[in-house]
Amino acid sequence: MYSMKYKMLVLDMDDTLLTDDHKISAENKEMISKAQEKGVLVVLASGRPTSAMISYAKDLKMDLNNSFMISYNGAVITDLKEDTILFEQPLSQEQIHELYDFSQRNKTHIITYVDGKVVSETDSEYIDIEIQITGLEHHKVLDFKKAVQSSAIKCILLEDPEYLVEVEQILKAEMPHLSISMSKPFFLEVAPQGIDKGASIQFLAEKLNILQSEIIAVGNAGNDVTMIEYAGLGVWVDNVTPELREIANVIVSSNNDHGVAEVIRRYILN
Repeated sequence: MYSMKYKMLVLDMDDTLLTDDHKISAENKEMISKAQEKGVLVVLASGRPTSAMISYAKDLKMDLNNSFMISYNGAVITDLKEDTILFEQPLSQEQIHELYDFSQRNKTHIITYVDGKVVSETDSEYIDIEIQITGLEHHKVLDFKKAVQSSAIKCILLEDPEYLVEVEQILKAEMPHLSISMSKPFFLEVAPQGIDKGASIQFLAEKLNILQSEIIAVGNAGNDVTMIEYAGLGVWVDNVTPELREIANVIVSSNNDHGVAEVIRRYILN
């Protein structure tokens, strides 16, 4: 059914490319290498900060294959060959302060990133997960607004998943001028309006003269929806957030069962 000659493969990282212990399986790695040998551009697209993606990109030899990396849910695009930032769109200081006030009214934790550190006023098991995933230092401050005196790439609101679903609806209603999506059930990600993975893939594809129909995107969560809908072939791994299952064209094996390798075997090497 999907027999295009695909030129770009866009991969979400956590819970998609990576296993639950944040590793790239040997199977996925081998198939990505074969896709690259065939001339397919492999792009990582993650909510992670850039610094928490770079070692994986180099492990996949993406810098040697003239590739790109989309970080912070689309707010930054990095040219790996040139080691330069191609695109960057942060939240303003005022927007971050508004989000802080919102988090206080709605009783959630909030983090942002300043000088390569995770900044928050509070401790939380969910903040600990972000620190573990990114490997960034946690800078706990007495006054969040005082600590954030300039723009920053994104914010995350963190709380118990059942409650955070309610907060997501309130935030979307109160701040329709922002881009809001769930990357994990306890991470509600906020970026400037129009900033998401789909928009950044479109930006990159147009720059590289790659057609929408020539793109495969693979993901698992709410912050992947825009790229799954944009790509010619949108793929979920089997561990996708249940209510999103119907959105993709195809569902493959889970992140722990080398779903990315399956995509490459079926739609690129076949």
